[in-house]
Amino acid sequence: MKKTFLLACSISFILAANAQETPLKIIKDNKATSVKNQGQSGTCWNYSTTSLLESEEIRKGLGEFDLSEMFTARNIYIEKAKNYILRQGKAQFGEGGLGHDLIRAVALYGAMPQEAFQGVSGTIPDHSGLETALKTYLDSTLKSRPLNPDWLKGYEQILNQKIGLPPANFDYKGKAYTAKSFAADVLKFNPKDYVSITSFTHHPFYESFILEAPDNFANGSFYNIPLDEMLSLTKSALKNGYTVMWDADVSNSDFQQKKGYALLFENKEDGKQPSLNPNIKERSYSQELRQQLYENLTTQDDHLMHLIGLDQTAEGKILFKVKNSWGEVGPFKGYIEVSEPYFAINTVSLVVPKAALSKELLKKLSL
Repeated sequence: MKKTFLLACSISFILAANAQETPLKIIKDNKATSVKNQGQSGTCWNYSTTSLLESEEIRKGLGEFDLSEMFTARNIYIEKAKNYILRQGKAQFGEGGLGHDLIRAVALYGAMPQEAFQGVSGTIPDHSGLETALKTYLDSTLKSRPLNPDWLKGYEQILNQKIGLPPANFDYKGKAYTAKSFAADVLKFNPKDYVSITSFTHHPFYESFILEAPDNFANGSFYNIPLDEMLSLTKSALKNGYTVMWDADVSNSDFQQKKGYALLFENKEDGKQPSLNPNIKERSYSQELRQQLYENLTTQDDHLMHLIGLDQTAEGKILFKVKNSWGEVGPFKGYIEVSEPYFAINTVSLVVPKAALSKELLKKLSL
C-alpha cells in the first residue's frame, strides 16, 4: 500500500504539467521567494522553513533574501552526529528533520546567503550516498572505546566533500560578516519568534510535548491544540500576512502535485482523472479520525512545505496555497492547492510566527 516508495521528501520530481480548467480567486497571496528544487536531498525541512524565514524577512520590511539551505543542512548533520554518538548509535540518523531544526540551526550557527555558500553540487543539490557514508563513519567510530577525541574531524571531511566547506567570513553588500553576525545584524533573527504547533489527543491540549516522529531526532517540543483551533490559527495567520511551515503526509494518492491539488477524495476514481476538479466531494474529517490514522501509522511526516496564501474556487471552496521544493512542477509551477479536509487529516506539525497567534491562544499556551 502506501510507503512502498521513497519518502517524498527525498525525491526529485520531474513531471509534466496538466492544463487547469478551474479558475481560482485569490483571497490572500503573501510574498514568498522563488520556488527551489531540493534535488537529490532529503532536506525538505530545510527548504520549507528557510522559505518561511525568507517570507518573514519580506513581511518585516528587511528585504528579500536567498538564504543558503546547504549551510544549514551541513550544520544539522553535525548536530545529528553528536546526538548519534552520545546515544551510542541508538538514535535516528538520516536526511530527514523537522521545521524546528532549521530554527535551532540558525540560533546555533547563524545563516548566510546563497551567494556565499551554495554547496559543491550547485543550485540543485545531489546528496547521493551522503547519508550512508556519514552513518558508516559514525558506526565505525563507535566500535572503539574510549572514542577518538578527534572523531568529528573525520566526519566533517565527508561533509566537506559531499556538501562543501562554508566560508568563515563573507561579504554582503560591501560589509564583512560571519554567519552568526549576519543572522543577528542583517536578518534580525530571534528563535523565540517561532512556535511549533500540532494537534493530537494522546497528550493534553494547551501543553507542549515531544512529538513522536522518527525525524524528531532533536526531541523538539510542540504545543498541542485542538484541530479546529489549528485550522483557525493557520487560516487567520495567512489572512493576516504571515506564512506557515507545513509538515504533512503526502505519500498517498490524494496528494497530486503534477495535477496541482491535494484533496481528500471520497471517490478514488475522481483522483484518477487527467485534471482535477477541486470542487468534488471530499471525505469528512474529525479529530478522532486524525488521531486514528496517526496511531495506526497511516499518517506520517513525509514532507515539509510552505503555506503562503489562501485561494477560493468559484463555488466558494477554500484552498491553501502551498509552495513546494520540487522545482516548477505541475500547473501551478511548483505550488499546490490543498483542501481543508486534506490539511486537517494529513498535517503532522506546523511552524508559525509567534506574532500570528491570537492573544487568547497565547494565554492558553502560557506564551
